[in-house]
Amino acid sequence: MEIKRVVVKIGSSSLTDARGKLDFAKLQDHVDAIARLKANGHEVVLVSSGAVAAGYGGLGYPARPVTIAGKQAAAAVGQVMLLNNYAEAFHKYGMTIGQLLLARQDFERREQMSHAYSALTELLKRSVIPIINENDSVSLAELTFGDNDMLSALVSGLIHADFLAILTDVNGLYNKNPNEYDDAIRYHFLDTLPKHLLDETSDATGSKVGTGGMKSKLRAARMALSLGVRTFIGKGKGPDKLVAIINGNGDGTYIGSDCLKPSLNVSEQWIALHSPVSGKIEIDDGAVRALMKEGKSLLPAGIKKISGHFLAGEVIQITDQKSHVLGKGQVNYSSEQLDEIKRMSSSRAMITVNGGHPEVVHRDNWVPWTAVLKPAAYERSATHE
Repeated sequence: MEIKRVVVKIGSSSLTDARGKLDFAKLQDHVDAIARLKANGHEVVLVSSGAVAAGYGGLGYPARPVTIAGKQAAAAVGQVMLLNNYAEAFHKYGMTIGQLLLARQDFERREQMSHAYSALTELLKRSVIPIINENDSVSLAELTFGDNDMLSALVSGLIHADFLAILTDVNGLYNKNPNEYDDAIRYHFLDTLPKHLLDETSDATGSKVGTGGMKSKLRAARMALSLGVRTFIGKGKGPDKLVAIINGNGDGTYIGSDCLKPSLNVSEQWIALHSPVSGKIEIDDGAVRALMKEGKSLLPAGIKKISGHFLAGEVIQITDQKSHVLGKGQVNYSSEQLDEIKRMSSSRAMITVNGGHPEVVHRDNWVPWTAVLKPAAYERSATHE
């Protein structure tokens, strides 16, 4: 599989020194490697942590702040430092950077998610290197990604990347903690992500300056796989490290085969992953067959029951008569209208409520539950290095 578009995620521990301050030599090392990728014809998007870690020293904190206000203030100061250093480092190669600060709310709003996709696509088209970080200065605690690992996975799916490289200070995934067990064995390649590995991996972060540990990276890898993006978790040094990684020679763990399904489009990703569910529609067996087997839209005639209150344009779950969830879709009619037109033919339904759509949920606005929400084949065996 040819790798054209690459997302590189760099964690705080890979950008800072032992005291938590921004390490320009480390940053330059990453920039050199990205420049080499670009020179080889690859498109690169950088998801970079490090703003809080870079900024808290300038605010007089002796260590990474633990309060929300402290983290937000440190991010505000550190983001400027981080981007200035990136701009200077990339300028040596004649490369232009662009900044995007994203929050979870940007993915939950369909229009903003679409705008983010358009902006990133245009930047790549213009050979600009987008540098993305979570908008830590204004994000609400309960609405954050928690770390940039998951953000990098979502960005990878959003732009239909071919490969995600998560760079960290650990050289991949082991069958047990290599710091505690001398006989720990590293996984070099995982065709899929076995559930037991995720369950057995600790949530703890191994760095004083980062927020995401190995479990965070595995969750991100699982998300990336479900969006059709192969993933690498590991480390490297020098200008050739990223070229080596995408060529299969990286110091870490590769997750995902060349046979991953293509990523969903932006609209489908929003419906599947980010949209709130406003209600539920139960459909009959004929409608189940039309949706699941024949790739057709959901029509009023197939509706058996409406649950909840929702408006046209909102997202609902669709279930069969045994309450099995089939998927999610953006509905063309409100719950009140559907109660009135269920079991009707499309032509009669449109006349009854003066509607403009023969479909209740068009097939282009429908995502089966198995497409993303339950990524398949996590239970297969892994191969050790």
